[in-house]
Parts: sequence; C-alpha cells; structure tokens
Amino acid sequence: MAGNSAAIKLNENGIPDFDALPLRKGDPKYSAWGLYGDEDELGTLNRLTDERVAEAAKNEIKTGLRISLNWPLNAQKDSGFFNRKLFHQDLFAKPPRCVNDDIWTFNTQVSSQWDGLRHYAYQKEKKFYNGVTMEDIHAEGSEVNGIQAWAQKGIVGRGILVDHHSWRLEQIISKKPNPDPRLVNFDHFATTPIPLEDIHACLESQGTEIKFGDILFIRSGWIQTHQTLSSTSPSLLSSHQSHNPPSFCGLEPSVPLFRFLWSNFSAVAGDQPSLECWPPLATRDPVNYGDELSLHEVMLAGWGMPIGELFDLEELARECRDRKRWSFFVVSEVCNVKGGVASPPNALAIF
Repeated sequence: MAGNSAAIKLNENGIPDFDALPLRKGDPKYSAWGLYGDEDELGTLNRLTDERVAEAAKNEIKTGLRISLNWPLNAQKDSGFFNRKLFHQDLFAKPPRCVNDDIWTFNTQVSSQWDGLRHYAYQKEKKFYNGVTMEDIHAEGSEVNGIQAWAQKGIVGRGILVDHHSWRLEQIISKKPNPDPRLVNFDHFATTPIPLEDIHACLESQGTEIKFGDILFIRSGWIQTHQTLSSTSPSLLSSHQSHNPPSFCGLEPSVPLFRFLWSNFSAVAGDQPSLECWPPLATRDPVNYGDELSLHEVMLAGWGMPIGELFDLEELARECRDRKRWSFFVVSEVCNVKGGVASPPNALAIF
C-alpha cells in the first residue's frame, strides 16, 4: 500500500475503518483519497489481490459451469433511459470475397456496464476520485481515471448474489394473509428503496457468507419486469422511459449502507439502470435531503469502487437457487479504452 497509508490506522483487512473517513482534512465526506497513493486509479479494486483471487478460484470453481452476466447490448431496442444512444449495428459484405464486417455504435451505459471513475463526481465539490477535476479529465490527451486502468487485471474474484427479488416474493407468500405492504407494493419503476435490513435478511435466508473483497451482485428483478413490459405493455414501458429524470428501484443510500459496502466489497453491481434508487434523495427532496450524498458520489468519487448496472442476473439466480449456493467466481474484463468513462463488463460467473 502506498501514499499516506503509513500514517493511517488500518484494520485486519488492511483498510481504515469507515469512521476514519475522510482520511485527510478538507477532503469530501466519506472519501478515502490517498489511501493507495495520490495517483491511484484502481480504488477498491486494490482489494482484489493475487492471493484473494487465487483463493476464490480454488474455493468457488467446482464444476466449470459458466453463466453470462451480460444483458444484450441491443436489449433496449426502440428507446432507453437517460436519453442514452442505443446500440446500432452496421453490417456490410465485402465482395468479391465472401466476407462480412460490422460497425457498432452505442453509449457504454445503454446495457450492462461498469461505471468508471470519470463518470460521477462529488456534486458539491465537483471532484472525481482522488481529487481529479472536470478540467483534468477534458484536458487534451488526458487519460486520468480512465477505464483502461481496470482493464490491466480485470475485475476478478469471489462473487456473491443477493437475490432480493426471490427473497421478497418468498416473504410475501410466507406472511400471508398479512405480508409486509412495503414488500407487496415494491415498484421497479418508482424510487423504491432496498434498505440494508433487507440485504442482511436475504443473506441470512440464503445462508451466504461475506468474505472481504467480494464482488456483490444484487438482483432486484428490474430486468425481469422490463422484459415483461417490453412484451406485454410496450406503451407503459415507453411512458417510463419518457420521464425526466426516470425513476428506478435500487439501494437506499444511508450511512449504515455506506459502512456495509466500504467494510466488505471491492465492487457492487445490480440489475437496474441505477444501482441506487433513483432519483437520488437530494435531487427529489432538496429541502430534507440537501446534505445527503448519493451512492454514486461516495462509491465512485470517494472510494473508487466500481458500480455495475443492468447486469443480467436471471440465469445466475436460477442456478444459485438450484444449487442452494449463492457464491461463485467472477471474471470481468472491461474494454481497454484509454480515457474511457464506462464499459460493458464482459462478465462470467463460474461455478
């Protein structure tokens, strides 16, 4: 570990306790700038040491079964969310040879994606991870905080799935005739929070152990709902897509959740367009939540923790339920694009 770490008290996992954040006076709230050096661009991926990856491979790969976690790049065919450019393919033959080429154009966040460290800053301070500014990023030839730093070793290690969607439906059935209204009325296309207590309850129900450095995946059921609406109610889906800003279910930003994520994981991904419930608290209620921070600010800009969105976790969830095992090995190789903001994950879960 480099940088200012010699003066920082580290716990048994080699990181400062959450209550020690920020590490330097004057840095944004909950930030860990300088922990791995002022020039670091890996953030919490530094937790994926060779030793942890080797141990995860040894303990998690038993059969060699592989499951893709990638939603098709063209899954959103007619319109999408956040006004992002949809995937487009130009396919063309190259006569006189019997040969084809194609050209793809798309926004890197229109399907499964890892948000990189150029994506989201602390909004008040206007600073990205390790204090990088918008001017730094847009300087000619700048690669700072680009996705290429993650491409060198990938995002590889032990993954665990929190199948919140299955857990929620099971809770409703088991508590009839008086299930929790909060679970019954869960709306994937509203700003519906998934609180930390639900994550803990789901993990306990699954019997899933967390190991430091894990890659966390949370299945809300959003992609399943999107697929249903796409085939049965396309006009309703289009209505959701036209909202500005759009609304989604997701993790509930809270200090206990920040503590939980910081203390355990190297990266976190979900199956909805925004890992956190959207719009953020401060955006939708600035009077009561004006000083609150979004997950994007703290995770990306504060810690350098990758945020995954629109991961297809449907087949993974089925396999986990069949095996009664919610841990697996993860291999994700982001695209090696210098100065890239985000990337398709190119991710596999291996059992």
